[in-house]
Amino acid sequence: MIKSVNHYHIYDLLKKDANFYYKIPKYQRAYTWSQYHWKALYDDLMENGNEYFIGSIICINTADDSIGYQCLEVVDGQQRLTTITLFLAALYSKFQKWEEIVKNDEDIYDDYRALKKSLICVGSKENGLILVPQSEGHNSADYSYAMSLLGLSKGKKEKNYGNRKIAKCYKYFSDRIDNAIYGLNEAEALKKIQEIYTIIKSALLVKIEVSNSSEAYMLFESLNNRGASLTPIELMKNTILARAEQNGLSTDDCYDKWQDLLENISDDYATQERFFRHYYNAYKNKINTQFRKESEKKKDVLGNVATKSNLLNIYEALIKRNLSDFLTEITQCGKVYSMFLLLNEDDCRFKNELSSLYRVQGTPSYLLLLYLVREQAALQLEDKTIAETIKLMTTFFVRRNLTDIPNTQDVTRIFMNIIGDIEDKSLKKTAIYNHIYTVLQSRSASDDLFKEKLNGDIYEDNVGITRFLLCELAESYMTKETFIDLWAQEEQGNNGKKVYVWTIEHIFPEGEKVPSDWVDMIANGDKELAQDFRDRYVHKLGNLTITGFNSKLSNMSFERKKERKNEDGNYIGYKNGLGINTEIAQKDSWTIKDITDRTERLVNKLLAKYKL
Repeated sequence: MIKSVNHYHIYDLLKKDANFYYKIPKYQRAYTWSQYHWKALYDDLMENGNEYFIGSIICINTADDSIGYQCLEVVDGQQRLTTITLFLAALYSKFQKWEEIVKNDEDIYDDYRALKKSLICVGSKENGLILVPQSEGHNSADYSYAMSLLGLSKGKKEKNYGNRKIAKCYKYFSDRIDNAIYGLNEAEALKKIQEIYTIIKSALLVKIEVSNSSEAYMLFESLNNRGASLTPIELMKNTILARAEQNGLSTDDCYDKWQDLLENISDDYATQERFFRHYYNAYKNKINTQFRKESEKKKDVLGNVATKSNLLNIYEALIKRNLSDFLTEITQCGKVYSMFLLLNEDDCRFKNELSSLYRVQGTPSYLLLLYLVREQAALQLEDKTIAETIKLMTTFFVRRNLTDIPNTQDVTRIFMNIIGDIEDKSLKKTAIYNHIYTVLQSRSASDDLFKEKLNGDIYEDNVGITRFLLCELAESYMTKETFIDLWAQEEQGNNGKKVYVWTIEHIFPEGEKVPSDWVDMIANGDKELAQDFRDRYVHKLGNLTITGFNSKLSNMSFERKKERKNEDGNYIGYKNGLGINTEIAQKDSWTIKDITDRTERLVNKLLAKYKL
């Protein structure tokens, strides 16, 4: 039977001086979350603020009254718990760095001590921590070692620690926090760290405790097989249809307009949700004017910014206020937005520029583009200026997505503030472009940091940006006559899954075990040295290129990679005809010097191309 179901703040779930700890049973799979999940958790927490709901966990309470400490076996939720505690550990490390200063501020010092106590359980018979991961994949050893670096436990560094998930997760959150405090003095940095801690410790999570494994799995199955609940966008449609006749409108007409809108913004739910957030954020001042009292000239009645959590409230208010005007307005904006998704074949003015912006993961800028394109006539903007603005934003996102500066949660605000400046200052024509340039330049990472990231393990930091940059480098060698679409996709197998025809290739293989012929070539037969080279150089820009898709290409010898052909007899290895591979195809071997020299050349090209 279910013993208890309660929602807790993280602060209470990982309670200081707790008489319980969480343990991941041996039969659970290893920790699998990756940068995609870490980024989503961090961004959602920072965007939505205090008391953001982050899910649920199911535990079996195996309390032993004789020792007075409860061991809670985690049946569902180990990924969240592991990630959250590593996030907290990264925060703790920042407080610890300035411990002498922290001790002089009673408020921050209280948080520092509470944070430490939330990560440990002095009564645990295992690792002395609030969480005991299972041993598969070195999880337990890596976790203990990460905590030992902070003086919270005893741990031993095992070989290749830095290449495994636990270490990468801890480093990811540490880097994100560093980016959040970039450029701040010590006092400001500590306040910012305290703000982040306040947000995460107040996040909400439901904990369900059961008595035994059979009950846990019955509950787990029922929770994970329940019918999907209605989304906010489906609830918006229901509100529209329910209020149609009250507003003197035809239900069928309202339904048709809604369907036209969704066709313009695609059938992908994430894209639909993004459009509704972007529309509100772009026209926030205009929208809120309808809801302000006469004495409230600037108040954002419906919210400072549209988020996942307040989206439905915003649109229910708009629908109820004037349904006819709302449908007219939102469908017009949907048609403009379809251009950015390259769905509007009637308007392909900026197809090349928009394709690059999308590929560089620049979709947050669509809220500004929505405003600029829809208000193009009023703002006296020429197509050329809009095209140059899109290119400018592409450069901004190359730098931002590689350096994480500015922070993800700040990006929306930057574009919203630009719109506010355009309206407040009545900017027109090229003055708008100049203002956008000035703002984006001031908020971007320095050239030194950008260069440092380009010289780093770029593939590991951001695969998407790495692919974009390699394609851009490859295209720089092409002419109109020799152009090849490096973003083309084709179906693989019979499951309908599409893959890129041209993909990133590690010249020196990235596999955990270095093949023997590569050991001989790159390290003169020294296996340990080859492994060390792999860890330090394999993800550098100079070791990456573009080749034809072939899942078996990676671990081949350098010579076989160079000469590789597909089943049709076409070269797909380094002799594939791409200018970016010409130099590689002319070599007889591949060395660490080749990697470092090529990295330097490619980095210099990219620094020149994406300078702000």
